[in-house]
Amino acid sequence: MFSISTLYDGSGIETPELSPRTGKEHPPSYEEASADYEEMQTQFSWDDQAVRRIFIRKVYAILMIQFFVTVAIVALFTFCAPVRFYIQTHPHLYMCSYMMFLTTYIALNCCGEQIRRQFPWNLVLLALFTLSLACMMGFVSSFYNTKSVVLCLGITALVCMSVTIFSFQTKIDFTSYQGVLFVLTMVMLFCCIILSIVIPFGYVPWLQAIYAVIGAILFTLFLAFDTQLLIGNKRYTMSPEEYVFATLNLYLDIVNLFSFLLSCFGGGRD
Repeated sequence: MFSISTLYDGSGIETPELSPRTGKEHPPSYEEASADYEEMQTQFSWDDQAVRRIFIRKVYAILMIQFFVTVAIVALFTFCAPVRFYIQTHPHLYMCSYMMFLTTYIALNCCGEQIRRQFPWNLVLLALFTLSLACMMGFVSSFYNTKSVVLCLGITALVCMSVTIFSFQTKIDFTSYQGVLFVLTMVMLFCCIILSIVIPFGYVPWLQAIYAVIGAILFTLFLAFDTQLLIGNKRYTMSPEEYVFATLNLYLDIVNLFSFLLSCFGGGRD
């Protein structure tokens, strides 16, 4: 019988062990064959986690800048009486901001991935998008009293912090509940259609309140959904290259949540 020990030739170089039946080289064992693969898989997993952490830090760094810019503009339009009066008497500025908002939103979402990933144009468009949407929120906030605006800003900040922490810790996969989000979106659409028909004949407070509550709940769920897309350990994930798109989604969720809370709890300025 052939020995199962390692064989060496005259030069001391290791030679492969031969099979006693076929005289050919033994195939490697499963442990030997899978050792390198498991090591590579571990390395890839570690690299992916490192890239994901960098991606998350980049998204939240940009989001904090957007949040501070929005709060500053809303505070300027709310607390500064001359600016508030000028904005309220020139509504065409709101339409200009709205047109810039639509243009940048379409450019970042509907014109392909190259614009979103091409530096620095992606950040330039994101900055214009943030300024336009912040000005729109400032214009809307100028018609509410100061206490309501501050209260809704505080509630929005607390809700966003709570939802973010919960989304990072929970085992519930919000990315798999797309059907629920779709149903709530359809309910909001129908409420919006009904409001557009009813409001010309008279203001209905309870219908407006229902619409605002549904909107706040919907965008709270969207915030959890987009946060878990950002984390990347659920059913659906977002590519680490799409940091602009991820920031855009989270910022829209926060701004819409604030606007619906303002509609629900805000009081008109005297």
